[in-house]
Amino acid sequence: MREFKELHHNGDIDQLLEHQLSFLYISRKGCSVCHSLLPQVQYLMDQYPQIELGHIDVHDVPEVAGRFSIFTVPVLILFVDGKEYLREARIVQVNQFDEKVRKIYEGVLG
Repeated sequence: MREFKELHHNGDIDQLLEHQLSFLYISRKGCSVCHSLLPQVQYLMDQYPQIELGHIDVHDVPEVAGRFSIFTVPVLILFVDGKEYLREARIVQVNQFDEKVRKIYEGVLG
């Protein structure tokens, strides 16, 4: 299972977004949905090795909520060339999310 890089500052986020494909998993401590969904997303991301993975705990980096308009967690955001292409929040249907990611991944990498 691929590991997510822990991001602790806005500069860390900026570095992640420099990659052609990047993915941000935003959660918070004490969120049971966040913690149960993360392993499923890690497993899913094994299929997409060209996507750089980052994880942020909104409790540790509160400014991320304003930067990405976060009102609930977890939030999953896929970026292409630093621009948001896909966002899912709270209740995520993993199979549907996988289909959406696959279309974007194949479209970008051909």
